[in-house]
Amino acid sequence: MSAPTESAAAYISKLAGADAKEREGASYELFRLGCAVAEPVLQKWFADAEFRSLAGGGGGGLLTVGIAVQPERFEAIRMLFGQPKLADVPPDQDVLEFELVFAHGVRLDVMTTLAPGGEGAIAKFLLRFGEGIQQVECDIRDVPRATEILRQRFGLEPIYPLVRAGANQTRVNFFLVPVAEGRKLLIELVESSKKPPRIPKTR
Repeated sequence: MSAPTESAAAYISKLAGADAKEREGASYELFRLGCAVAEPVLQKWFADAEFRSLAGGGGGGLLTVGIAVQPERFEAIRMLFGQPKLADVPPDQDVLEFELVFAHGVRLDVMTTLAPGGEGAIAKFLLRFGEGIQQVECDIRDVPRATEILRQRFGLEPIYPLVRAGANQTRVNFFLVPVAEGRKLLIELVESSKKPPRIPKTR
């Protein structure tokens, strides 16, 4: 993959475009952009031997990049990628999402809000930043233990005091961490026994 030359929003626009090769290329670049932002943080976490031993277990690649898009873009992308199954999300969470999986461990979660302009996390992100990379997910075999490691050894406080239910019967917690240029990135720890989803066919 070549070095990214465009913004995440530009690649998201291409993800809903007519050209199948351009859509796939945009998917790879979005994944690369998200991983590049998260890499310095994750390198520090994985330097801890116990945390590193907990990584993986989700049945696919280690990382998934989550992008937030407007509802109309969400529907367009989903149709172009063969209408992948929507994630089973707890009803108290303001999100619709589906996963796209490609070769070489490239995974995207495409997310949108149920209530545009509302108080949910995705709605707030879209209002503040527009469409873009909203989070990076990391597969972890024991989210409660990993959360404690990050709290005790790295001085990081999770978004939620206790692990909570996530999409598709996962257990999750979130950390908002400083990254380059004074920005912050949401990193989601995800514990799951799911099998790898199928690679979607594009139209």
